[in-house]
Amino acid sequence: QVQLVESGGGLVQAGGSLRLSCAASGRAITGNTIWYRQAPGKVREFVATITWSRGQTYYADSVKGRFTISRDNGNNTVYLQMGNLKPEDTAIYYCNLDQFWGQGTQVTVSS
Repeated sequence: QVQLVESGGGLVQAGGSLRLSCAASGRAITGNTIWYRQAPGKVREFVATITWSRGQTYYADSVKGRFTISRDNGNNTVYLQMGNLKPEDTAIYYCNLDQFWGQGTQVTVSS
């Protein structure tokens, strides 16, 4: 069993930055880790992913150039550095590994 715990969310003004963390316990992260987000009244959408084998990263067009996904294998943690935040980035952010999901962390960007 794997547990994923997200943290780092909060309230920030537009243009600000946050760094989200996704800490895994139960086993080492050996698969692709994906960040999703879900805004109120909207479906959950892909944000970014990092592959296990080569650490390749992919981003949704809406966050490309502003967000950076990275990992720390020693700490079994994946990060999402978010910059130049916009009000439309407001959502609950979730990390996903295989069939496991975290509980989410709220990000609110004020205009």
